[in-house]
Amino acid sequence: MKFRELFAKVCLSASLLPALALPSQVHAAVTTSAAKAFFRGNNMAGTVLLVQNGAVKTVNYGYAWFGRRVSNGAANVTYPAASLQKVITGAMIVQIMNEKKHTKQAFSQYTKVSRWYPKLKNAQKVTLGELLTQTSGYLARGSEDSRGWVQSENSAINWVVNKINTTKQAKRGQFYYSNANYILLVGIIRKLTGHSYSYNFNKRIVKRLGLKQTYIREQVPKKTMQAVSYAYLWKRKYQQPVSFTKTVASQLPGAANMCTTPLEYYKIMLGLQNGEVLSQADFNYLTHLKSRKTTYSGGMYMKKGGKVKVAFGSIAGEHYGSYVQLSADNRNGIIMFVNERSQTEPQIKSLAYTLLDQIQPQTFTIS
Repeated sequence: MKFRELFAKVCLSASLLPALALPSQVHAAVTTSAAKAFFRGNNMAGTVLLVQNGAVKTVNYGYAWFGRRVSNGAANVTYPAASLQKVITGAMIVQIMNEKKHTKQAFSQYTKVSRWYPKLKNAQKVTLGELLTQTSGYLARGSEDSRGWVQSENSAINWVVNKINTTKQAKRGQFYYSNANYILLVGIIRKLTGHSYSYNFNKRIVKRLGLKQTYIREQVPKKTMQAVSYAYLWKRKYQQPVSFTKTVASQLPGAANMCTTPLEYYKIMLGLQNGEVLSQADFNYLTHLKSRKTTYSGGMYMKKGGKVKVAFGSIAGEHYGSYVQLSADNRNGIIMFVNERSQTEPQIKSLAYTLLDQIQPQTFTIS
C-alpha cells in the first residue's frame, strides 16, 4: 500500500475513534432524560443510539423481558434488526462483485439473474440490480408467516423460488418491496462463494468489524437473550408478548434474520463507508443503482437529495420496530430498536423526528 493511501486510511480510522471508543464521555444535544421521556410519553420501550457530530450516546428505557424484569440495554440483550439487515446483504454482494472482477465469475448490476436461477420466472429479463432496488416485480407473500419448523437457507430460497413460479407476480421495473429479492440474493452469495450466507456474514461483517453482540438469529448463544416484543394496549404496558423465533428468522435469510444492538449497528454503518467493509465509492454504487425507481437502493432509502439514509424494519405479527436515520456521513442521527409499541411505522417515524430535529435541525426527513 502506498504511503499516501496508508496515511489517509489511518487518518480516517482515527477520526472515528472518539465516537466508538469513548461514548460515555459524549454529551449529545438530546439529554438522557429527554430521550427517556420520549419513550415514556409515547408508551414505548426500547433502546436508541443518539449520534451528534460523530459522538454517540445510548439511552435505554423499559424492559427487554418484562416477566424476568430484564432491562433494555442489559449487557446480554440483542434486538431483531428486521429489514435493517438488507443493506448488509447488499454490501456483501458488492464485496463479492469486487472480488470476482477479471475472473470467469465476474458480474455487475446488469447481470441477469438467470445465471444463478435458470428456472426462475422472468429470470432472463430481471437483473441483479433490480433485486437490489426492489424493482424485479418478484413477490412472495407470506414469507414472514411461520411454517412451523426451522428452515435451512436452501429451503428458504427454494420456497421463494417456488412461490414466484406458482403465483402472479408484479410488473418488472416498478418498485414493490419484498423480502423475496433479498432472499434470492442469499442464493447468489452462496453460489458465488461456495459458502452459506451465515458463514459469509460472520466472516465479512462480524469478524471484520470485531462485533460481539451481532448474530444470525439461529446462532444467538444461550448466554445472550433477544428482547421480547410487546404491545401497549388498553392503557396497559407489556401486553401480548411475542418473540422473534428461530422458525420465522430461518425463513428470512439475508432479509431479516439478524440480531444486534444500536451501537454495533452503528459500527456496521461506519464500516460500509470507511473501507472496512466497503469504500465510500462502493457504498455510493450500492445506494445509487441504475435500476432504482425511488430513493431505495441496496437496502436503504437515500433521502433529501442523498443527504440522509433511512431504513425501517418490522416482522409481521410481532411488535418490534427497528429504525435508522443517519446523515450521509454518519455523524448525526439515530438508530432505534423498539420492543414495545402501539404505533404504526409512519407514526414511529413522525415521533422519532422530534429527536432528530433536536440533534440537527432541518436536516432529517419525517418519512
